[in-house]
Amino acid sequence: MTGTSAALFVAVFLACAVEAVEAVTIVLAAGTARDWRSAGLGVGSGLVVLAAVVAALGPALTAIPLGALRLVVGGLLLVFGLQWLRKAVLRYSGHKDLHDEDAIFQRELAAARTAHAERRFAVDDWYAYTLSFKGVVLEGLEVAFIAITFGSNQHDVPLAALAAGCAVLLVAAVGFAVRAPLARVPENTLKFVVGVMLTGFGIFWGAEGADAHWPGDDAALLAIVPLVALFALGLVALLRRTAPPRGSAAASVPALQLEQP
Repeated sequence: MTGTSAALFVAVFLACAVEAVEAVTIVLAAGTARDWRSAGLGVGSGLVVLAAVVAALGPALTAIPLGALRLVVGGLLLVFGLQWLRKAVLRYSGHKDLHDEDAIFQRELAAARTAHAERRFAVDDWYAYTLSFKGVVLEGLEVAFIAITFGSNQHDVPLAALAAGCAVLLVAAVGFAVRAPLARVPENTLKFVVGVMLTGFGIFWGAEGADAHWPGDDAALLAIVPLVALFALGLVALLRRTAPPRGSAAASVPALQLEQP
């Protein structure tokens, strides 16, 4: 495996793992508070929808000329990456609460327990079904987008699909084995890392799509990604100076390492 292929695998794996954690949290809440069979049917239906979307988008993307594809995908990755990076910077600078998967699970659990039970078609609990379905489809679409765009750009969709599949299967297996939200996964740090990587790849591919030439070709990523990370960490340090006091809703966070593994 080349360095570029390894970077592709790691980027797709981490990004898809983050999305999978959020989907598993929603499905666990639906199954625990309501009905596991209905939640399972929702997951199955969501996977069918995702398979149809991937089957339609995959061939369409591969038919686009490489230059145009990299320009478009680079721009889209910048949009996604900068959005993730902005939230991560705000969280670690104390301007936004850290993402708490356990708190989200408890909120979903409370909402599911108070929702009205209703049977529709062959589904015993329609609320559990729709909650799981929406969670799988919404988070799964981001997984599919990441895998297809990264894979199409590098002409290695199988490797990107393998990375996405490994991430989803690993998160799902652990989540359903413990039947609890994966609160110990350092999701805030993962989102920071993924935001850096998506932004770095977006800059690289967007420039290549615009006919720019990077010194060292793919090796330029080894400089772009660390520079993006250093810039983001500099923003964290700068914004921490104006962070709200510790007693406020968005208490400041001393450092990235404070998030417990």
